[in-house]
Amino acid sequence: MEADCRSTSNQKTDTANIPNYNWKDVTPEFFASIKELELGELLHGYFFGLFEAMSAIEIMDPKMDAGMMCNRESKAIKLEDLKLNGLTVSEQISIIDVTLACIVSWLEGHSLAQTVFTNLYFQKPYDIEVVPLKAFCICVYKIIEAIRDFANRAQVYEEEDFQPALYNYHYFNEISDHRVIGMMREVDESINHILKSNPNSDENESYIALNTRIKFVRLFLQILLSFNRRENHSSSMGETQRLLTTCGLLIPSLIKTVDKGVPKVGNWYYDLGFDPLINQKLLPPTFPRYTNIKPAAEAYLYFDSLLTRLKQICKLTNCVTFISALECFIELGHNSHLCIVSRSVMQTLYFPLPNRVFGTQDFDDCLREWAKSFIAPPSLIPRLNILSNFQAKECVNNFFDHCTRPFAGLIQICGHNKARQRDKLAHLMEDFSALQDESQRVDAFLHTFSSKLDPPREHLASYSTWIIYHTIRIMIMYLLSGFELELYSPHEYQYIYWYLYQFLYGWLVSTLNRADNVLLGSDSPVDSQKNRNKRNKPKKKKTHPYTQEIVMCHAMQSLTGAYFKTLIGFQLEGKIRTPKHAKFDNERVRYEHRFAAFSAVAVPPPFSYNEFQMTRCQTRDSASGDPRMLYMNSCELFHQARCLLDSIPQPHSQQVLDLIKVCKTNFVTMKLLASGYMRGPDVSLDFDFTTNSYFPILKLS
Repeated sequence: MEADCRSTSNQKTDTANIPNYNWKDVTPEFFASIKELELGELLHGYFFGLFEAMSAIEIMDPKMDAGMMCNRESKAIKLEDLKLNGLTVSEQISIIDVTLACIVSWLEGHSLAQTVFTNLYFQKPYDIEVVPLKAFCICVYKIIEAIRDFANRAQVYEEEDFQPALYNYHYFNEISDHRVIGMMREVDESINHILKSNPNSDENESYIALNTRIKFVRLFLQILLSFNRRENHSSSMGETQRLLTTCGLLIPSLIKTVDKGVPKVGNWYYDLGFDPLINQKLLPPTFPRYTNIKPAAEAYLYFDSLLTRLKQICKLTNCVTFISALECFIELGHNSHLCIVSRSVMQTLYFPLPNRVFGTQDFDDCLREWAKSFIAPPSLIPRLNILSNFQAKECVNNFFDHCTRPFAGLIQICGHNKARQRDKLAHLMEDFSALQDESQRVDAFLHTFSSKLDPPREHLASYSTWIIYHTIRIMIMYLLSGFELELYSPHEYQYIYWYLYQFLYGWLVSTLNRADNVLLGSDSPVDSQKNRNKRNKPKKKKTHPYTQEIVMCHAMQSLTGAYFKTLIGFQLEGKIRTPKHAKFDNERVRYEHRFAAFSAVAVPPPFSYNEFQMTRCQTRDSASGDPRMLYMNSCELFHQARCLLDSIPQPHSQQVLDLIKVCKTNFVTMKLLASGYMRGPDVSLDFDFTTNSYFPILKLS
């Protein structure tokens, strides 16, 4: 609209001077003008920029403007007209089903205001006269409280994962958790009494379906409370696993009885007491996310997978060392369906305290034991008594104080979503780079003490080797995460696999061999005492502690080398499209962007694009530019990787089984290509990452 404001100062009225607006309708001119704009174009004027354009989109938009008349009049049911008594069993079943589906949508990143709190019964749960529904609403409040407590303690969620805001709703803290569980048990008993008193009633199936839902919600609350205990988790895990199993057994019955609710006809959603717009004024002034409430059957399948993940997380309590816990976190983190509940429970099981035990004695001792078992630094061996010197003791204590935050951060990173993990891994490399410098200074300082021992002990690279080992693993995790997030184009796979093949896995093998040799050359106090008492008896041959991990690293090195040579062959045959030599989109620019995070790390040193080009040229020259020679070399490397994986003692983990399948399939594909089959311009290439997220099965069609 356009207004022509004219002053009416000459007009005398009984009240104050009021300006007179003569409004003019510009709607026809507006629609005539926009015909000159293409779809998606905006008019940018001196007084009309992008900010004004966004304001124009927000104002009078039903999705954005909460004060519009249509929004205020769209309430399907008023609070005072809510049906608080006389609800049928079918209506109660449908209300519970939709509410649990709303909880699932909340766990997937939507707000409580647009999901759970669209149920108008949560506005006044104390006024509900139907006992099962009243107990259910209060129990859901307790479930929300428990989940928010997990998320706030773990701190592994981002805005896109989870929204903990309550929007002026409050928990019923005057009712204890045990009382709520007691209320749900009383409802269970009352429904069972109804079933026993009327065994032949037509509504028995509906009552059984309602009772199953009441029992499921009660058990789910008990599971959350059992995980939330701050005391000894290992002693309570047996009870937790029993609850998880019992709760999981109810899922098939819940899915089967979804049809026992009210038919989905007409305004059934509003008639049940749900209003999607009831809390629209509570939302922040941002573009709202589309809230998709799952069907009840899909929501129960979500709960089934959540219970399965929680069962797997229970084994964290069996991890007594740092490295076993880290491996467990990484293994559980491979699950792409980890939700905020399972990720937060993982963190709180290992870090039960809200302050995440940074710098506490327990975590400090855990790191000392891991360093001692990894490479046995002389300063951590009690019988050598190096820490009797005050300066040496202070030096080691300060070093482990500085280690607590980066190592705890490594555990915490495994709880974030995949995209955030990659960002945080880049920052964590900087922290471990600083630890590398400090560890070298500590080793140099402690070397002056350990060299005076009888016999002399080498302490020059104990702590630095330990830090380098973790730094390399973080670098490998960073590169592999790009495959999970689908960040790399197929033409980039070549130098990603090359970096893993030529450097990272090689450095990791060297680091493990050094630690292995140090442990074999050092005697524990028990071994030394036995050797003194039994000098004439033959010594028992020591086993290599890192044999299995070294074999796995060699297998990964062969596997990445096979992909590197295969991709060079594909590039020679033109099966992979490469970017044009544009100024900001060429191979060098992309290479430097992918490995920019490694510039903060001193050991292993970053490798330049020129070194990659040199290696690629040497690989092409060694094969005389013949792709079939490269395919034969990669075929041998796939076979070598498979043999190494087969040599790992049984039983194989799922990860090893998947890698063996990848090696077998790619071996056959490379054999066909090397023999001349499946070649030519009509043959297309596909990378199938369904079996493994990092190492695809190569498919030709």
